[in-house]
Amino acid sequence: MWLALAMTVFGFAPVFAVITFIAPIMTGVGGFSPGTVPVVMALFGVGLVAGNLIGGKLADRAVMPSIYGSVGLLTLLAVVVALVSSSQIAFIVAITLFGVAAFATVPPLQTRVLDTAAGAPTLASAANIGAFNLGNAIGSFVAGLTIDAGLGYTAPAWTAALLGLVGLGVAGAAGVQARRLVPA
Repeated sequence: MWLALAMTVFGFAPVFAVITFIAPIMTGVGGFSPGTVPVVMALFGVGLVAGNLIGGKLADRAVMPSIYGSVGLLTLLAVVVALVSSSQIAFIVAITLFGVAAFATVPPLQTRVLDTAAGAPTLASAANIGAFNLGNAIGSFVAGLTIDAGLGYTAPAWTAALLGLVGLGVAGAAGVQARRLVPA
């Protein structure tokens, strides 16, 4: 159960590492006007809806592979966001896809937590919401530290990628543990 909650924390932390600082990334690096930020955020939101639908279908097929794939894609797209942040069209495409990957993580992460807590699913579900919020806080906080350190406005996206790697590591450990618990 604890590994499943840790997957949620670190698998979702990359989302808020980037999105918390989307306006400064767009205006400070990409040269976007402040008025375009809500439009791009709406496209990000469209990506979230699509990602949630995709993540649900994938989680129904295979939970752990869905987690590996969605968190891995989120991590990769964080790198892409950092690399293309000065190209407006490429950034819009990347941040929309980042939205897809962001919410493609949610259904499999929630499913995994519920699968590990057969005796108390309501409590597990509530704990997982707390884990998502902890991931939000960690992502925003750590990314903010990189800006405070003078690393620039692309640093949050690089931070997101590092947090995603941590999430993948935790998911890998959870996968190993799950295989050990299954009788041969």
